[in-house]
Amino acid sequence: MNDVSPRIKSGARLRVPLRRGLRRDRREGEPGITGVARLDGRTKKLTKRLEPGDIAIIDHVDLDRVSAEALASCQVAAVVNVARSISGRYPNLGPQILVEAGIALIDDVGPDVFTKVHEGDVVRVDGEAVYLGEQVAAKGIRQTVESVEAAMTEARAELPAQLEAFAANTMEFLKRERDLLIDGVGVPDITTNLEGRHVLIVVRGYHYREDIATLRPYIREYRPVLIGVDGGADALMEAGYRPHMIVGDMDSVSDEALTSGAELVVHAYRDGRAPGLSRVHDLGREGVVFPATGTSEDIAMLLADDKGATLIVAVGTHATLVEFLDKGRAGMASTFLTRLRVGSKLVDAKGVSRLYRSRIKGSSLILLIAATLVAMVAAIVSSPAGEAFEPAVADWWHQFVYWLNGLFT
Repeated sequence: MNDVSPRIKSGARLRVPLRRGLRRDRREGEPGITGVARLDGRTKKLTKRLEPGDIAIIDHVDLDRVSAEALASCQVAAVVNVARSISGRYPNLGPQILVEAGIALIDDVGPDVFTKVHEGDVVRVDGEAVYLGEQVAAKGIRQTVESVEAAMTEARAELPAQLEAFAANTMEFLKRERDLLIDGVGVPDITTNLEGRHVLIVVRGYHYREDIATLRPYIREYRPVLIGVDGGADALMEAGYRPHMIVGDMDSVSDEALTSGAELVVHAYRDGRAPGLSRVHDLGREGVVFPATGTSEDIAMLLADDKGATLIVAVGTHATLVEFLDKGRAGMASTFLTRLRVGSKLVDAKGVSRLYRSRIKGSSLILLIAATLVAMVAAIVSSPAGEAFEPAVADWWHQFVYWLNGLFT
């Protein structure tokens, strides 16, 4: 319990500044923020079609950090939430990110807004109300920095209850999936060879862009098998890489990624139902079905471990208690057990950035260049034709020594 508050506190300081030029159209004489309405019950789907200055209408209880960062990066003018952005179950970080970024957040407006406002309508947010023309389409609670901080303080008091629920969910998952966790029963066969190789698993989660950028030298040198978990495949492609495998329920990955040639592993329910498989077939691709109760990032780790990977490097995955709770799923308890199962093979990307250094040292490279130059000069001087080059070499050497002396005087 002592480590939770500092993590929340540090996370709460995260700011996502809005760039200049954000479109906040105002009709003449009308107060508030006017923009085009974009609606979706799933925030991660909505962010794919948002444009700067739009007003995002969502239905997202306990708005998490990743979703808030995605909304802020789209430069929306306002966010209207059908549900409560902070329910009080735990101190989720999303609302504070939005209000500190200067984005208007109207909370708990109720589901009727989805029937009154349609995609593409021009709406106006003023105070706690959302206007469609002259009519009030919805009304809720206007969140501020102060109101969010007060709600976060109250939510911290609920952490003990959430910890108990997390522990109970963990035990329930262990009972259902003990054969998979202990003996690997149910892991499907794949064609991608992971035996004896490093595996890089990318989830489009916390700081995934920065982590991928940090790992470029590692990827270039070790050439790990690249596994994208749903939208993580698009993250790899945005960074200039082609995933070798895509794992997930295929609901938040692009058609481009699914048709890139990567092997597809479709996450299915425990009874074998795999809703994402139909989309794979519609694109003319085949997929391997992996029934499991946990999350898609869990099965990616279990698959890599079972197929003989020597090291699993995780990008954007959930590693801390606050991140587990911020995901807002009871099923996140499976990630805790999966990490215990994979054990020492699993390394977080940030750990790699601290521990990994190129095996070629800068000093060794300088010595190699110097030795090569000396060998070339010796070969020129000792050869019969070297006498013709000797004055030019001597002149070049004197200039180099003069330049070197200038650096220290």
